[in-house]
Amino acid sequence: MSETPKWYVIHTYSGYENKVASSIEKAVENRGMHDLITDVTIPVETVREVKDGKTREIERKLFPGYVLVKMILTDESWYLVRNTRGCTGFVSPNSNKPLPLTDEEAAQWGAEKHTETVEISYKVGDSVRVCDGPLSGFVGIVDEIEQQQNKVHVIVSMFGRETPVELELNQVEVVED
Repeated sequence: MSETPKWYVIHTYSGYENKVASSIEKAVENRGMHDLITDVTIPVETVREVKDGKTREIERKLFPGYVLVKMILTDESWYLVRNTRGCTGFVSPNSNKPLPLTDEEAAQWGAEKHTETVEISYKVGDSVRVCDGPLSGFVGIVDEIEQQQNKVHVIVSMFGRETPVELELNQVEVVED
């Protein structure tokens, strides 16, 4: 038995991730098992959608049908998780002896952090209108998109010259023909 909690992946029925996570947290609270099960998380990313110049943020599950549990594996903790309604079992070659994630795998699964991405409705080569900032109203062509940096490079025509401009992703919208 390991004395440090490790991350394990649980498979759930599709759409039951939140219910399983809250059921496990409630059972841990009721049984006083905070020392065995330390964290329950659903890997999500915050997605910013840009439509018609308006930005809205939504949370999207990175791995639908899966929940991560940080726990010390004992018979008692295994039984609690395994017998939670909506849980189909641990993700492992042998369901009776689940394997923990390595630290690198846990980071890839998003156990420790929430990621943020921006969903945009334009691509390189599209005509866009600047809808915010000092260049508001200018029309240009998307030259480059850097989603991780939240930047878009647009070529606009100013005073008869092609001028490259760097803007945030939500400062432009697609020009409808």
